Amino acid sequence: MAAAATQPGTTDIPPPPPGYPPYQGTAEPKKKRGLLIAAIALVVIMVLCVGGGVVAFLTLRDAETGEGAKEPTVAVDEFLTAVYKDRDAAKAASRVCAASRDDEKIAAKVAEVEKYASAHQNPRFRWTTPKVDNQTGDRATVSTRVTMITSDEKVADQDLRFTVVQKTGWWVCEVA
Repeated sequence: MAAAATQPGTTDIPPPPPGYPPYQGTAEPKKKRGLLIAAIALVVIMVLCVGGGVVAFLTLRDAETGEGAKEPTVAVDEFLTAVYKDRDAAKAASRVCAASRDDEKIAAKVAEVEKYASAHQNPRFRWTTPKVDNQTGDRATVSTRVTMITSDEKVADQDLRFTVVQKTGWWVCEVA
């Protein structure tokens, strides 16, 4: 039998073995969106904090409305008049510095004085002339003695010491 005819110039070479797939390279890492989101959130939070601080500063820098007293002793005298004679919490609060102004506490103190006074016969309150014990720059310590006298001649004394500060005049900031 004759050998299978082959075309001239060709040889019986088996086909090449299947090759490896083409080189894909390393997969490109996914972009980290979580880091980007966290950075944006941090920037937004910082802007809000700084903005809030600026607003608070602008709101509170001139918190003392109106004019305070001309002297530390006058501030104390006006405060005592509002609490013990007028028994007016709003008037007393208007003599207190903004940092210490707590309308509820001031109203409670005025109510306490009112209750104490209603428990006695015709009480009268008076106090010694307030005296500056110590003054340094825009801060002073003022003391006085408050006395309550009733019509049946009962007497009660209380020594008070005030811390007074100067901003737009003198303001009572602390009572001890």
